[in-house]
Amino acid sequence: MIATIDIAEWRAGGPAAADIAAELDNALMRAGFVLINGHGIDPTLPDGLRSAARDFFALPAVVKRRYSVPVGGRGWIPTGAEANALVEGIQTPPDLKESFSLGPQTPVGIPEVDQFWFAPNVFPSEVPTLQPLATAYCTAMRVLADELLALLARAAGLTDNPFATLASKPTWTMKINHYPPISVVGRPQPGQFRIGAHTDFGTVTILDREPGAGGLQIYSDREGWTDAPYDPAALTVNVGDLLEHWSGRRWPSGRHRVLPPQQHAPDEDLISLVFFYEANYDAHIMPLAPPAGKEAGLKPVICAEFIRERINAISVD
Repeated sequence: MIATIDIAEWRAGGPAAADIAAELDNALMRAGFVLINGHGIDPTLPDGLRSAARDFFALPAVVKRRYSVPVGGRGWIPTGAEANALVEGIQTPPDLKESFSLGPQTPVGIPEVDQFWFAPNVFPSEVPTLQPLATAYCTAMRVLADELLALLARAAGLTDNPFATLASKPTWTMKINHYPPISVVGRPQPGQFRIGAHTDFGTVTILDREPGAGGLQIYSDREGWTDAPYDPAALTVNVGDLLEHWSGRRWPSGRHRVLPPQQHAPDEDLISLVFFYEANYDAHIMPLAPPAGKEAGLKPVICAEFIRERINAISVD
């Protein structure tokens, strides 16, 4: 069961902050996913961004191709470029989605690093509202992600928040995912999804989504695949592989997928706003040892190497 937690008291620094941390800890240990209320995000911001994104995705393909980039790039990633289940070794047709991707603009002065992790964002001149809305949304997500990592450090029983240093100049990716209707992408092939089964790669993922027949599903060993709960006021937060590793597997990385468009809802057209948070590209991630961590003997990793390996795995050649 996916819990819903109101983090308003944590944000206010009230006496119940420790209780909020314990709730979050238990929720993530159980499922790797949680719904977050009290996050302080003005609902008009994601609504406006989603509207601007729809204007972009409605542009002719010949126009969108001006902003086309490979997986991991900043711009438009067309349908057919990704198959997320490849990261699990599952051979499937490409995912039935297109994306618009952007990232941080904080280069470190090393060309090969900056070219990939801090490449310039490219915004379409045809939709001038997209840039200010996306920039404002990413700024809000960065603040919330930092708060969640501080809360998780408290949940793990640490006196200090190591991510104040490990994520002082972090890498992150904001993806606006568009899941077109059957009339656009055609009938799904066997084993084809809007996004195939996978876990995310970073620390925390913050998702603002639209519900639908071909929507988000979450996997658990006990229940298998189940539809993710939805609350229009809440954000969906899940643990990524890097945070699972750092926590000594205290919190499992949440496995999930997005169903293909369904025959009984052929006109369904959804947009998800997904903020993938990581850490500094050169962060040395030392897994927590027991009792804070669940598993001993895990080796340290470098953030950029850890994430890049997974990005390469999902790219369709």
